[in-house]
Amino acid sequence: MTLPDRDFVAVAQARFDALANYQVTLKSTSAGEQTVEVLYGYRKPGFVRMDFIRPHAGATLTFNPESGKVKLWPFGIDTFPRLTLSPDNHMIQSPQGHRVDESDIGALLVNVRELQQHGDTQVTGAATIGAREAAHVIVTCRSGHPATGVFRYELWFDLSHGLPIKVVSEGESRKPIETVLMENLRIDVPASQLRPFG
Repeated sequence: MTLPDRDFVAVAQARFDALANYQVTLKSTSAGEQTVEVLYGYRKPGFVRMDFIRPHAGATLTFNPESGKVKLWPFGIDTFPRLTLSPDNHMIQSPQGHRVDESDIGALLVNVRELQQHGDTQVTGAATIGAREAAHVIVTCRSGHPATGVFRYELWFDLSHGLPIKVVSEGESRKPIETVLMENLRIDVPASQLRPFG
């Protein structure tokens, strides 16, 4: 397959800027940690809902950008207890330090863009991720310019909607930090089908 000649990161940013919401199943793996699987929902201007499949099956976490607060239901939404937390609370950050208020595709693309400014971008070719055709792009930081704690991103951008469907981040030693698969991505979900954000 011949890939179109384009800046896939810029296309993804434009696609993200144009959408109103999305839902996706995220699968995150990192060395020495349990795989995390989450049904993830996002609605502009920054509402987030995460329904955990594993670990912590049944737990729900929401972020409201208007209040700046996270609500956590350890045993499912609208059950007792409910905790209200700050997004910088270590209890609800990932092992990599990810915060719920910076967990969306837009935040990822900001980090990738920052790395691009201090590094090199290479389109390596087409690939198939699951049943999706994707462009494989590698963004590598030049030495001496650490931007985000990540020194290299490998990204696979879905050729039909332009957004990333797989991301691998690596540290300075080139050891993988995290691999994230984004499955069943739905963009601009009708309000009647969008899970409430608590």
